[in-house]
Amino acid sequence: MHLVYPAVLAALLFCTGLYGVLARRNAVLVLMSVELMLNAVNLNLVAFDVWLRDKLHAGQALTLFTIAIAAAEIGIGLAIVLLVHRSRGTADIDRLRDLHEDAPAELEEKAEAAA
Repeated sequence: MHLVYPAVLAALLFCTGLYGVLARRNAVLVLMSVELMLNAVNLNLVAFDVWLRDKLHAGQALTLFTIAIAAAEIGIGLAIVLLVHRSRGTADIDRLRDLHEDAPAELEEKAEAAA
């Protein structure tokens, strides 16, 4: 099997996912782009595992582990996006930059007194 074909496909998938992460404003589309990047990595892991003819199939085992982690990540990520959408009314990443809470005046006075 030629290694070039899956490697080029994985590079194209990864670049497409990277563009989606950098250019999109919707949080759901950013999560989908991250999944695209993880799938490109999984394709490379399996392709190199087949090419190297590894007896333990470490690349395929690591791919299964990556798929499990990606499923957990997308579940938690979508839950956070839905919660933010319910509270703020938008999933636009540019509008979600002010997620930190302002510290109460008492805490600021204690921090200044300690310094």
